[in-house]
Formats: sequence, structure tokens, C-alpha cells
Amino acid sequence: MAPVGRRGFVAAAAGVAATLLTAGDTAAAGAAAAQGLGGRPVPVHHGTRPALRGMWVATVANRDWPSKPGLPADRQRAELIKHLDTAVDRRLNAVAFQVRPTADALWPSPYEPWSQYLTGTQGRDPGWDPLGTAVREAHARGLELHAWFNPYRVATHTDPTRLSPDHPARIHPGWVLPYGGKLYYNPGLPEVRTFVQDAMLDAVERYDIDAVHWDDYFYPYPVAGEVFDDDAAYARYGADFPDKAAWRRDNTDRLVRGTAERIRKTKKGVRFGISPFGVWRNAATDPLGSDTRAGVQTYDDLHADTRAWVRKGWIDYIAPQLYWNIGYAAADYAKLVRWWDATVRGTGVDLYIGEALYKAGDPAQPAAWQDPAELSRHLTLAKDFAGVRGHCYFSAKEVGADPIGAMTRVVTDHYGKRSRLPR
Repeated sequence: MAPVGRRGFVAAAAGVAATLLTAGDTAAAGAAAAQGLGGRPVPVHHGTRPALRGMWVATVANRDWPSKPGLPADRQRAELIKHLDTAVDRRLNAVAFQVRPTADALWPSPYEPWSQYLTGTQGRDPGWDPLGTAVREAHARGLELHAWFNPYRVATHTDPTRLSPDHPARIHPGWVLPYGGKLYYNPGLPEVRTFVQDAMLDAVERYDIDAVHWDDYFYPYPVAGEVFDDDAAYARYGADFPDKAAWRRDNTDRLVRGTAERIRKTKKGVRFGISPFGVWRNAATDPLGSDTRAGVQTYDDLHADTRAWVRKGWIDYIAPQLYWNIGYAAADYAKLVRWWDATVRGTGVDLYIGEALYKAGDPAQPAAWQDPAELSRHLTLAKDFAGVRGHCYFSAKEVGADPIGAMTRVVTDHYGKRSRLPR
């Protein structure tokens, strides 16, 4: 993911954090005290599991890999392995590899077509198995492989005829809604939730992955002047809810809780992690929220109650995308680390911080991101919070290219030697 929220789409990724934050009402006075966020962090005991040092490898729009569609299989394989070798060189120990970017697959799935980002044509067999190769080669290098799925995004356009003829979205057109220039599966349909779980669990059954990983896309990010037209589904299934927002959150909860249960039944030891947009709710909206003024709140706008998933223990880890610098007025990295540390306290859920490496040296970003030491300061600050169990960098391209040396600075300052996660 940039971000993405990240990530979803690279354009979205790169601009999401900047464009989704607006100066709004000042957070309610005393909110930090109401949240129990004052004073020093409370230590959390995580046994001896080493801290995660991860990076995302984004395949949507060929963001990180492969460098372009249609490359020969041996070239694609070589590029993938180079990313894994870069992770080792940077003394990382985990890779989140995007294997279902747009309701498609980077493995021979019986549910969905081969991804267009491999061959340039959705449904065309690339002649090899990227997910199988990634798992094998990552493990050979002492890296965890987290298979990264996007549950509901179908396409980065709105023309169903551009999908492969056997695409489930064409076979079941009633499952799909256009919104904001993209196509999405409708989260309000029980059959959709079952299908996307089936599609993702196929990879869990067939491969020795270490985790199922989701990014920040549940209900889509709001688009001004457009309506996500799920009225028919709400009329059919929403009678027991006070409003559509509550029904939508329940739909997302059902997907998260149901997926967690199915992963645990399918294969013991496979973890389930989610990397949401970094703000659950602003304190001005909810006294339990963070001291932020974000223009998007996951609870209200994406209908994703990320805090509840942690507090209820439905997930094994959460990796909020804190894609802002220390001191950023609308969403201060330091304040958000403190809030998330308090949120995971006592839950047993690991907290990994999503880091915006892609912003380092980008002239469009604030001055703080022109300093190669900004990211290193993030890790230094996070050491004061025992709930923080690692960091994950967006994304692989920047981990390798490192245009202003921000990643090199992180490695030098914080990753003195290789640290492997137990399998």
C-alpha cells in the first residue's frame, strides 16, 4: 500500500494521506486524559517473539512488481527474488506480498482469474506460480511471507466488459457496484462475503503462508458527489439496524470475524493481520478517539471499526498506516503511536506501525520528509511504547532505491543485525 490509505492504488496511496486530512474542529480538550493516554506507556509482554521488520510488495498497477505487465516468466521471477534479497540486505524479516489486488489472483485460483498485472491480459496464465515461488523463496531467506489480499475491489475502472469473460463479477453482475471510477463487490450481500472468503482461503489451504494480510480498503473511501448505491441490499438485510452506517459496519465486522474463524479452522499457525488507515475516529467525534483532525475516519467513512477488532481479539496484529510526520498538525505521528499503543494494551494483539517510506524525499511532501532522519526518529519514538512490536515500510520499490537514504538511516540506527521471526 500509498498509501496508500495507502495503497490501494498508487495514486491513491501517494495522495491519500495528504488529501484525506483537512483542518477541522480542534480535538476536544482533555481527550487524551479521557482515553488514559497520559503519562508513560504501560509495558506489554509479548514473550520472546522478535519485532517485525516488514515491507509491502504492491502489485496493483505494477506499483512495485512486476515492473511492467507482459515480462517473460524468468524475468518476473528474477525481479521478485531481487525484492526478497533487498529485504534481507535491509535486515528485514517479513514481506507482505499483494496476491489479490483486484479480485484476481497471483496463483492458479479456482475462484478468480490470473491477474492482468502479470501478462497484461486478465485470465492469461503467466506460466508460473508467483505466490508459490514467493513463499518458497521468502522462507529460504528467513523471511515471513504475509499474503496480502484486497477483499472488495474488483477493478480500477467501471467497465465490466473489460474483465475476463469468466470473471465472477461478470457471472454475477448483481454483486458489483461502480463508485469513484472503480468497481467493487457489494459488502452488504452475504453471498459476496462468503465468496471473497472462499477465494482468499484457497491460498491459505494451498500454501505455507505465514499470515493473511488486508490493507485499508473496506467500504470505499468517500468520493465527493457520488453515492455507493447499496440501497437494495440495505432494504433486504438492514431492518434490524438503526441506520445504514451501523448495518455497513456490521457487514465489515462479519467479514473480519468470519475470516478469522475460517483461517484458524483451516490451518493453525497462520496469523491474520489488517493494515487500516491510521485514524479510527477523531477525539472531537468520539472521546475514545485520537487527538487528530483527520478528514477521514475509518469507523465513520470506511465503516470499519478497527478499534473493536483489536479489543475483541478478532485479529492477531494490526498495522495502522501512520503515514504522517512527527508534529503534523492534523495527524501527528507521535500522538497516533500513543493512541494505538493504548488501544492494543492488554489485548494480545501485536501492533506494527505502517511507515510512509515512499514520502521520504518526495518534493510534494512537507519539509519533515526531506530529512533522511525523519523515519529513524519514528522508530526512536516508538521504542518508548512497549505495545509497538515492529514496523512495516511502504513499499518495496523505495526500500530498494532509497532516494535520500532514509531507509539506510533506519537500518544503521536500528537494525544492527538480522532478526528472524520464528516459524
